[in-house]
Amino acid sequence: MQDSLSLPVTQKSVNINAISGHICETLASIQQQHPESIAEKYRKTLWHKAESQSVLKGKLIARFSQVADTRSLLATAKKYLQILLAPEFVNSPQFSKLLLEIQQLTSTQKPALPSTNAANFQPNANINNGSQPEAGIAILLLDAENLQIDIETEKLLQNTCLYPLQIKVAFANWRSMGKKDAEFHERGYQLIHVPPGKDSADLKMATVGASIFVHYPTAKEILVCSSDQALTHLRNTLQAHGLTVYQVRKQGEYLTVLNSKTGETEKYSLVSVPEIPTMEEFITNLKELTKAEQERTGNQWVKLSRLSALYQENYNLKLSQVAATHFPSMKASDIFLDYPTEFAIHKTSENSQIYITLFGINEIDRSSSSNTLISAKDIAIPETLSDINSIEDLEIAIVKIVESLSAASTIGYVFVSNVGSEFHRLYGKPITQLIKEFNLGNKFPKFLHSCASLKVKKTAKGWQVGLIK
Repeated sequence: MQDSLSLPVTQKSVNINAISGHICETLASIQQQHPESIAEKYRKTLWHKAESQSVLKGKLIARFSQVADTRSLLATAKKYLQILLAPEFVNSPQFSKLLLEIQQLTSTQKPALPSTNAANFQPNANINNGSQPEAGIAILLLDAENLQIDIETEKLLQNTCLYPLQIKVAFANWRSMGKKDAEFHERGYQLIHVPPGKDSADLKMATVGASIFVHYPTAKEILVCSSDQALTHLRNTLQAHGLTVYQVRKQGEYLTVLNSKTGETEKYSLVSVPEIPTMEEFITNLKELTKAEQERTGNQWVKLSRLSALYQENYNLKLSQVAATHFPSMKASDIFLDYPTEFAIHKTSENSQIYITLFGINEIDRSSSSNTLISAKDIAIPETLSDINSIEDLEIAIVKIVESLSAASTIGYVFVSNVGSEFHRLYGKPITQLIKEFNLGNKFPKFLHSCASLKVKKTAKGWQVGLIK
């Protein structure tokens, strides 16, 4: 099968449906037998459910329909699988087998596929089928003087390739690179030393790279990593021998990868992406931002667009990014519907903006503490933020809030997000920011676990906290 083979429209549609269906069925089978092989953020999705498979299949078909040829189709399918499956599975022989199954489905004559179901699924099974296509490898050539790539960037480049990255070669005058030689050696690179001089590493890379296919006859793809423009001849030589060449360059905060065969360019940000918060932290943050905006404007209803902008400004994340992580099939606005005890939503018409508000929280009566756990110990309750000067002061303030909020509760517990919102209202500062300043990390539930006066439990709707009596 040629890499750039274009299929008739009807056959392409059949292949796309077959591949999309196979991915959905495989995902459901893997989850039933080995749920740990699903990527952590997608394990809660019930992939065997018809609605989950329908949503995923729709997205796959829509994306696959945009590609021009079978090679691009295989690359897109691989990227989706790397997102949905755990790294341990992606690095296993079974993943290679799955890719081969998908490759077979791009054939105009669809062969029978071995079933990747729960009964015979083995993550570490070896592939031994003489009828399967010849295996290939990808090779990375790096001008380490001109371009530095870390482990995460290397993973991005691996995801660009259809074939496994087996050989990595780095060129540099290692005497001038400090301890970089030890670092690259630890990461599995073959190190080639060059004398000092302008373009010395590039010239050596071009010399070695021009005959790389002779030493590695199974090579199918070459990653040429250098920001220097002088490697055009190397690219042309490798392409003339049927290899796919990826030109990798750094431009500012981005890494660009040009597929010299198709002309397609992919761009990756080198800026680290903020960690996606847990749902409990996310809801707490949203409530704090909503409360602060209500107080600023004097209006109880906050536009969803304004809340989204505030969240991105404060946490460098979009609401849609968090929603996609925890609820792949939901929109950002659906999150508020899923937490009816914390938020209310209002729309004046079908096409109007969405407005968000919080359910009211009873005021804390600071004067009614004569019979409380804290007053019984004759400990002063912090009245303002300036009164909280220690971890003990912080715990006292939180205990008082939990006590007041849980007074009307029949179960003796309140949501941690409510406690965070009330703390912000009383003291004018997010609780997560304060615990970070005390060097306690930024996980509010984790801090509550450390408080001797409090007990914490996790429910389907989020973390809850109560008093130890």
